[in-house]
Amino acid sequence: MLGKWFRTAHRTPLKWRVTPLTRNLHLGRDLLSELSARQLIADVTRPDDLVQHLQGGSRTIYVGIDPTAKSLHAGHLIPLLCLFHFQLRGHNTLALIGGATALVGDPSGRMTERSLSEKAQIESNTATLMEAIQQFFSRAAEYALHKVPSPTTSAQLQVVNNLDWLKDLNLLDFLRSTGIRFRVNHMLARDSVKTRMSAHNGITFTEFTYQLLQGHDFYELFRTKGCTIQVGGSDQWGNILSGIDLINKAEGDSAGTKERGFALTTPLLTTSQGEKFGKSAGNAVWLDEKLTSYLDFYQFFLRTMDADVERYLKMFTLLPVEEIDSVVREHERQPEHRLAQKLLAEEVTLMIHRSKGQPALRMRALICPAEEGLEAARVATNVLFGTDYSELHARDIIKSLVNDPRLVFCTEDKLLGIMLPNLAANFGLTSSKSAARQLALGNGLYLNNIPQPDIHFKLERSHLIDGQVAILRAGKDKHLILALH
Repeated sequence: MLGKWFRTAHRTPLKWRVTPLTRNLHLGRDLLSELSARQLIADVTRPDDLVQHLQGGSRTIYVGIDPTAKSLHAGHLIPLLCLFHFQLRGHNTLALIGGATALVGDPSGRMTERSLSEKAQIESNTATLMEAIQQFFSRAAEYALHKVPSPTTSAQLQVVNNLDWLKDLNLLDFLRSTGIRFRVNHMLARDSVKTRMSAHNGITFTEFTYQLLQGHDFYELFRTKGCTIQVGGSDQWGNILSGIDLINKAEGDSAGTKERGFALTTPLLTTSQGEKFGKSAGNAVWLDEKLTSYLDFYQFFLRTMDADVERYLKMFTLLPVEEIDSVVREHERQPEHRLAQKLLAEEVTLMIHRSKGQPALRMRALICPAEEGLEAARVATNVLFGTDYSELHARDIIKSLVNDPRLVFCTEDKLLGIMLPNLAANFGLTSSKSAARQLALGNGLYLNNIPQPDIHFKLERSHLIDGQVAILRAGKDKHLILALH
């Protein structure tokens, strides 16, 4: 059976990739065609069988995430949104937090060994991520109501922790029940293992056994929850196959003719040049606004290159594929307007960020609660990159730049009646008062986007936006926002 399985579990060419796509999700395109059209599939096992499997009724699908960080990041959105598409079609969805596997460390996609995390940190991250994933699916469901008429989802996402079944697992029992079903030569053939074996330091036994633990997870969910499909990033292909192999060996018929379980991997988040984004790459864009502000999140997608924007729109939003195609065609006629990038940034920010502010503040701002995160990003973008401040309000400026180091609160005696060059130096906008004066004389020191060449100009309350905020700028792009307490 092992040989037969490995012949069928290779990266099968997806025949439905070349099928003409004439209908969008709203008109009933089948799920795998929808995922393919959105470029959310990197590899899949037995695609024709999977299509039939999904048509046979509600199925259970899971995605696993190890809690090696305290927040989800943009790279997680791809497999999570893939999972969400299954939920939209009425399937049961599971998110597995690797509270146990994070203590071991996944070697996939790495040339060096992971540093083992402290148990207390893993426990803290696990609790945080379990809440964050629930929050993401809740917000995505709200977002979907405006994009997908009459979604068929009924079941809620279930979040589980593999520590619950692995923490008390006896080593001898594990070796006899799981280890005995794996062959070392096949484990060595996994890409994640071969890559590490070629590195100078090789791979530790601890990391080498990671694929057994992930395989055990898939079998556990198959056995207890009827889970038949695992979704993961493309670097998880080998680990997922380990789980399918275990399921087939433990549950398959003696002739090995009935194969169980499916793998579906999603692309990793990269640019068209192959540049990766994520914690390991050191450039993660976090979904937690305390780690990546509304502004920086919005700007990440707004800065998307033309070569990537169509792919990102299809992967990161629920806009109909045909609508995206139309937007991209219009964008290509006038790329300088960055129409596609603006749509991408607004849609993703709208889905991910929703304010937790007081209802009274939402009433004052006259902003739909679902759009407050997006509105904050828009305001901050206007403050830092716009030219017209006439419609800005102090409360919106402050709210949009919370946790941004460029926003500084100060008392009246530190702000009013003080010469503008001195303010620039006092709060670190320029290196010195003399440098600020030279900048002002050259029309390079701005107050509320207006150059102020008078080096003796003193700031008064009447100069502040709504009597509360002053926006100083040195040169083209160095900003300081001063707000009265």
